[in-house]
Amino acid sequence: MSEAGHPLEPVVAPTEPDAAGVTLEEVQANTELSLYISSADRVMEAMGFTEHGFRHANLVASIAYQVLHRLDYAEREATLACVAGYLHDVGNALARDAHGQTGALLVYHALRDDVPGADLMPILAAIANHEETEGTAVSPVSAAVILADKSDVHRSRVRKSGQIDADIHDRVNHAVEQSFLRVDSDARTVSLELTIDTQFSQVMEYFEIFLGRMQMCRHAAERLEARFRLVINGAELA
Repeated sequence: MSEAGHPLEPVVAPTEPDAAGVTLEEVQANTELSLYISSADRVMEAMGFTEHGFRHANLVASIAYQVLHRLDYAEREATLACVAGYLHDVGNALARDAHGQTGALLVYHALRDDVPGADLMPILAAIANHEETEGTAVSPVSAAVILADKSDVHRSRVRKSGQIDADIHDRVNHAVEQSFLRVDSDARTVSLELTIDTQFSQVMEYFEIFLGRMQMCRHAAERLEARFRLVINGAELA
């Protein structure tokens, strides 16, 4: 059985350039893209959202890579998923609405002179399609980014430690003590395993705000010819 990543223990993807025309290391060194990520996190903080900065970007990159790697996809596709995962939220630097599409445009202008089109287009499509309100898993790269992004539910993302009762998103994230995306390559299952402290939030509240995301994860896993499982406090719920 293979494991894909944990919010507090991210797995760093390889950065050798032979797998694709762009690497995570190169993108991380791009000052323009770093500005977009830090700006996006400041906008999210001003709007009262959970953390969307470099911690989230690096984690999603690592898990997206591992999802495809563990399911025996080509190294090139896994690397492209890693890069797309790192950049998926840059559109928040402009606005929350349609941030997948605006983020894809920002990344296009930042990388179009340096990244071959055959590598850039899957990255852009994954960024543009990672939100459940306006996207879908259009490729294995896209599916991996969706699964990685939606698995990052954890109390470390909450900014307002003394005011969590006022916001259901903060309350649910704060209640999640552990989250783990587990990939079983033999059974071809992708399992989001959560430990929720029900003193802070009931399990039903998780579904109240994240049902659309879990449905998106199910479709993303199907795109990878795998089955999505949601396990909360040891019980399989989906």
